[in-house]
Amino acid sequence: TNEIVKGDIKEQTRLCLNNLKQILQAAGTDMGNLVKLTVFMTDLGNFASVNEVFTEFFPDFEPPARSAFEVSALPKGLDIEIEGIAVIPE
Repeated sequence: TNEIVKGDIKEQTRLCLNNLKQILQAAGTDMGNLVKLTVFMTDLGNFASVNEVFTEFFPDFEPPARSAFEVSALPKGLDIEIEGIAVIPE
């Protein structure tokens, strides 16, 4: 919807991962086929909170490889942005 979530880092992380999950499902794959995530945060001090949310989305297996970066700002004043690379099974 291009609407911004006005919540804390955990709420924003949940929205990012839910959006990613829906995109993957539409492409015929799922979170288990993610191979790499890149996480951009405006404050790396939030890393532990982000990890807490990750355990909600990856409870039965290890999360994919990740890189995390602190950036000075994100579009529309967001605190986190997550991009992912996934395998689409044949």
